[in-house]
Amino acid sequence: MSQPDHVTALDLNFPTRDELSPDFKKYFEVCDEKLGMVPNVLTAYSHNAAQLDVFSKFYNELMFGEGNLTTLEREMIAVAVSSQNHCFYCIVAHGAAVRNYSEDPALGELMAINYRAAELSQRHRSMLDFAVKMTISADAIEEEDRQALRDAGFSDQDIWDIANVAGFYNMTNRIASAVDMQPNPEYHAQAR
Repeated sequence: MSQPDHVTALDLNFPTRDELSPDFKKYFEVCDEKLGMVPNVLTAYSHNAAQLDVFSKFYNELMFGEGNLTTLEREMIAVAVSSQNHCFYCIVAHGAAVRNYSEDPALGELMAINYRAAELSQRHRSMLDFAVKMTISADAIEEEDRQALRDAGFSDQDIWDIANVAGFYNMTNRIASAVDMQPNPEYHAQAR
């Protein structure tokens, strides 16, 4: 596996593809097939097999697991949260996903700059308002914030899922920024 020029600012010992376990080799091959690349976040985590295992399972469950939130809605949360946290990696990577899932080349940028400028349904605006408030001031979340989501058609399980996706990106944004994780160049051209 050829390594990107700059995955992180840290000098980590990234394994070659041959050094990966059979399960991770297969996982990286699936990424190559579906995405045309292995996302740098996975390369970064590959230096610690246990962390890569937990990270990839949690990510895949949050973003593609069972639930009422669409993949686009989950990606929109990722971008809105990442925008608040100024996380270059996640804004670029998940902005590309928003463009792809929405089939709207401008939506990813609108989400990254200011989701409030996008023409969103009340459902999506309520969802993103909650995720952003949770990002800026989680301790200020009150019952009226949860009720606003219910009023927009979300169930309590959906609220749990929104909070989990927002919480996950608040964590990953901080890690990506702290280690200067760089997005794969391929993301910049996707779904344009």
